[in-house]
Amino acid sequence: MSGTKQRVIVGALMALAAAGIAALQYFGIPAVKYAGVVIALAMIVEFIMCLKRAPREVLKKHKLLYTVFLVWLIVMGIAIYNVGSRPWIVLLLLLVICAADIGAWFFGCRIGGDKMWERMSAKKTWSGQIAGIICGTIVAVLYGLMGADKFMPQLMWIGISVALMSQYGDITASWIKRTLGIKDFGTILPGHGGILDRFDGWIYALPIIWLIML
Repeated sequence: MSGTKQRVIVGALMALAAAGIAALQYFGIPAVKYAGVVIALAMIVEFIMCLKRAPREVLKKHKLLYTVFLVWLIVMGIAIYNVGSRPWIVLLLLLVICAADIGAWFFGCRIGGDKMWERMSAKKTWSGQIAGIICGTIVAVLYGLMGADKFMPQLMWIGISVALMSQYGDITASWIKRTLGIKDFGTILPGHGGILDRFDGWIYALPIIWLIML
């Protein structure tokens, strides 16, 4: 099976899983919180397994970096536990991150241009980042219009912040992978890499949303 087919099939299965979580949440089961915590724990475990497989000299050279990243993943897990009690916020978060990711990929490929930090992430461009922020912000504003039937300016700023931070989460994950000398954090999601590859947009966005809630 080709990589593209695997990516589509796994993407469809993840969409079905999301629909199932939404259905459970509708019937009063806090599935969003539990699913978020499980994903966060999976990301932490996946990163630890990557560290166990890494050469000793690499671990020694980047010891501080890996320690800070692991601690931050734990902070992210605490954030999703708290944010997960408000599923509508999690939905907004996911929509903005997906829109930013798709917008950055599509327009980055179409427009191209200067690279952001090629040493950290070879494919990220400034045009893609700007397009991703615009797409994420539009989705956040539309979310408010559909939910409250009015323009909510605070959602515009949340959209900008989440879209930007989700992209920097992606860049950070790419940088960590470069230092480890790996392409993906795992193989649990064929065509998508590992759990950490798929949810790296959460790394900074979730703690920011948590702080906004506080």
